[in-house]
Amino acid sequence: MDHEELGAWLRLTLAPGVGNAAARRLLARFGLPQAIFQQSEAALQHCVTAAQARALCEVPSGWALLWDTTAQWLAGAEPGGPARTIVTLGDDRYPQALLDTEDPPLLLYLTGPAHLLAHQPFPSDRCLAVVGSRNPTAQGAENARLFSRALHGAGLTIVSGLALGVDAAAHEGALDAAAADARAPATIAVVGTGLDRVYPRKNLDLARRIAARGLLVSEYPLGTPPLAPNFPKRNRIISGLSQGTLVVEAALASGSLITARMAVEQGREVFAIPGSIHAPQSRGCHALIRQGAKLVESAQDVLEELRLPATTVPGLPEAPAGDGAVLEGSAAPGPQNNPVLAALGFDPLGLDALVARTGMDAASLQVKLLELELDGCVARLPGGLFQRLGRG
Repeated sequence: MDHEELGAWLRLTLAPGVGNAAARRLLARFGLPQAIFQQSEAALQHCVTAAQARALCEVPSGWALLWDTTAQWLAGAEPGGPARTIVTLGDDRYPQALLDTEDPPLLLYLTGPAHLLAHQPFPSDRCLAVVGSRNPTAQGAENARLFSRALHGAGLTIVSGLALGVDAAAHEGALDAAAADARAPATIAVVGTGLDRVYPRKNLDLARRIAARGLLVSEYPLGTPPLAPNFPKRNRIISGLSQGTLVVEAALASGSLITARMAVEQGREVFAIPGSIHAPQSRGCHALIRQGAKLVESAQDVLEELRLPATTVPGLPEAPAGDGAVLEGSAAPGPQNNPVLAALGFDPLGLDALVARTGMDAASLQVKLLELELDGCVARLPGGLFQRLGRG
């Protein structure tokens, strides 16, 4: 879009009291935003309230600065690095999946590979949201990574929110399987800030990797800080872009359940991985399953429900390893071959309880646990606890 058109779109998004629904009515009646701002207050009142019409006839505070900042941001992408663009409701590149939802954003700010942004950045029907706890168990984070890696290997773009925990693990799993010259993004991170900021800062390197092989997406103007109300609101974009939403771990009161509810309202599939009855992070998933979400034990379960082929995908997890875990292959030692793993089970357990279960002395048990930890079969948790991982 040209400079004047950009300014008109930004002015429409900043008009106080004029939300997405009113803006869409105006666009449907008058066309592009420039035409809206050429109308009289009386003409505007055929679509919106008197207060909204008055707001549209006044220049919003901060509009000129945002206009200039946004133009500089669009022009400031480094040569050879990720490109930047803005996709509007009137753009052919706007994702059809979002257009079909109740509240599509007026604008989407995008950062990603130039070859993706130049054509169709969003896969039409090949996206899956993977969401979950910001404080997952070690197994939960591993499940998010392995499921996402396998599902991207099967041709799905993984959508999540760049949060700590499950979101980050899902993005990383997709990136692990990503090809450098892929025609679709490996993963899409829908954020709750302006794209000139990364939140949380711990995920700065991850955001850079996503920009190189996937998409960073926001509906919020540049400079928008991490405001609490923005994160639940952006969840409708995560679910709206996707054919389905996979919840890996979630407490009963969590943003992941908000995303799942939005997915249901948008007519999307909802999947949930079951977990330990003793883990608070599993209770949200169990609640979703009771409400009709599909119980998922392997990536194959997701692909079958979405009617996507999976038989030719190398390394696709096919069998559960208990408690909702995912196996990478069939060579991992089973509990019958390792008494420590058998005693540990799949719930977090302390050293004293393991001593009681195994009959081993604490020093010998510590050595065995260290060996299993180095093999990737056991994770050491805060509070002196240990948890078995799916590959064990």
